[in-house]
Amino acid sequence: MTEAVQTFGDSQARRSWFSAMARGMAHKCPECGRGKLFSGYVKTRDNCPSCGLDLTGHRADDAPPYVTIIIVGHVMIPLALAMKQLFDPPITLQFAIWLPLIVLASWALLPASKGALIGLQWANRMHGFAGPDADPDADV
Repeated sequence: MTEAVQTFGDSQARRSWFSAMARGMAHKCPECGRGKLFSGYVKTRDNCPSCGLDLTGHRADDAPPYVTIIIVGHVMIPLALAMKQLFDPPITLQFAIWLPLIVLASWALLPASKGALIGLQWANRMHGFAGPDADPDADV
């Protein structure tokens, strides 16, 4: 006796996660790549002004700050340690250099990481990006 293999998502066209994340990192709509994703620093628009994509269903809450901290930490800490080993500057100079750099790098990277996460959610049809024929009660 043979059983039918159950597959999911066959009726829907595949979405490129790479281009969706790249568009999100550029602060653009993951679907069309033209409309602005944010209306403020990291405040997401309700709809794309270009294609009308509903952006209210995304769930990019806590992950972007964690991603930002991990990336900035992995870049800045080795540089700070190398500077300490090579030049041995006073601690006040270390703070004067690294504290503003870490804050500015985090400030610059946070919208990009949030946009990339929204793009990834769109590409995988997660949360509010499942499409019009999806079950509205399903919590993906």
